[in-house]
Amino acid sequence: MKPTLDNKAIWNESAVSGMLFGAVSIACMMGKEAAAMSGKPFLTTLAGIVLWAVEFFGCILLMKNRMMLLKDKYYEVKIEDSYKFGRRAALLSGLLVASANALIILKMPAEAMDTMVGTLASQLQLSASEMDSVGGVIDKLPLWTFVFEWIYCFLYGTVLSAIMSRYVFIKRLFDGSSQEDQGPDEQ
Repeated sequence: MKPTLDNKAIWNESAVSGMLFGAVSIACMMGKEAAAMSGKPFLTTLAGIVLWAVEFFGCILLMKNRMMLLKDKYYEVKIEDSYKFGRRAALLSGLLVASANALIILKMPAEAMDTMVGTLASQLQLSASEMDSVGGVIDKLPLWTFVFEWIYCFLYGTVLSAIMSRYVFIKRLFDGSSQEDQGPDEQ
């Protein structure tokens, strides 16, 4: 007999899935950082594109897989339940990814940050007063990175869970299984 899905179970399943999504995203982020440390622009660009695709499509497949597992594990899972699950998983994985990204920026050596700002200034042809204002922004870069990365991850996960929660139930409709086949009386 399958257990029923309640709010606590949704949070528990979301926490596990959020850690899984966060781990995949952080692994891709670390791969990009490792490629950037090689100092070869082509390798850095290629690794960035490939790892972005792996992260993007990997999270889509993981969300689909985790929602299918949720549907199979619990009795009477509704579209709203799977949407709540995905949204909460996005919130928690976004927290992990944003924290890791902010930590990378926070631990970045001062020389690397100066090089990055210098490159930006030369490309944009910034004046001295504009460079001073950039310096004020650089001091708060880890905070802004954390906030905007968390918002981005949450919004991406929310849209993805809205799409995938419907996909899971459309697939159930067309694959021949019905809710009655999975009733609580089965043992």
